[in-house]
Amino acid sequence: MPFIKVVKTKSYFKRFQVQFKRRREGVTDYYARKRLTLQDKNKYNTPKYRLVVRKTNKDIVCQIAFATIKNDRILTAAYSHELPRYGIKNGLTNYSASYATGLLVARRALTILGMADQYHGVIKNEAIGKYYVVEESGERRPFYVILDVGLNRTTTGAKIFAAMKGAVDGGLNIPHSKSMKQFPGYKKDSGKFDSRVLRKYIFGGHVADYMKKLREEDAEAYQKQFAHYVKDGIEPEHVEGVYTKAHAAIRANPVYQPTKKPENPVHKTFKPKKKNLKQRKDRIKQKLAALQKAAIVV
Repeated sequence: MPFIKVVKTKSYFKRFQVQFKRRREGVTDYYARKRLTLQDKNKYNTPKYRLVVRKTNKDIVCQIAFATIKNDRILTAAYSHELPRYGIKNGLTNYSASYATGLLVARRALTILGMADQYHGVIKNEAIGKYYVVEESGERRPFYVILDVGLNRTTTGAKIFAAMKGAVDGGLNIPHSKSMKQFPGYKKDSGKFDSRVLRKYIFGGHVADYMKKLREEDAEAYQKQFAHYVKDGIEPEHVEGVYTKAHAAIRANPVYQPTKKPENPVHKTFKPKKKNLKQRKDRIKQKLAALQKAAIVV
């Protein structure tokens, strides 16, 4: 018989090292995290800030975080479920809402750092959608942040880049490609970027176009799919105005306002109340009576 070498020996198992829990769960890419969090030693404990963008089925999450030896710390955060306060009540997970959430977290961070008056970002609606990098002005340099995409796929037109664009237009310094190949409007064949397409997406133009198309082709489906828009009196022609007003409202007051919680909240419970002995016996009598009645009818 040929000799088969045993690879996994006792020495192998004694030296086997289990991977980190979040790596085993598949929720953290430690190869990427190492490069996002490690800071040069000559920076003397200066935090390395990251714009963490995550999306769920019902929310867009934007956080500005920095790593310490013990854990991650959050400087500030913004969520798309805060947007109804600024007038965006529908489509809280679409491309336009992602941009607005990024804009909100940027203005909120600069307000906390006392730099909101120094760096305004892109204010004119006509300039939104074009390549923009904040320029240094005054004594303090722009707030430098690195985009943290996590395990999201970095495809052209992804919502994580919409949040990044909102943060850049809000006044943060986030390095990104000048070719703008991450955004809608970039054509791979020609290598050219059309800023008008991106601007359309930022102000909900793609949603408005679909609303118009569905309203013309199938009025019943339109009433069903855009029921919340119809209820709030938002027609396709009004969509851009909603986002324009929301951007202005975010810049006017980006400060976080906690929701008011009731003093004595009533918690819903779905567990049936336990019956006593008398109630259980009555239930048995009712079942027997129902069976006897069914037997007589047959």
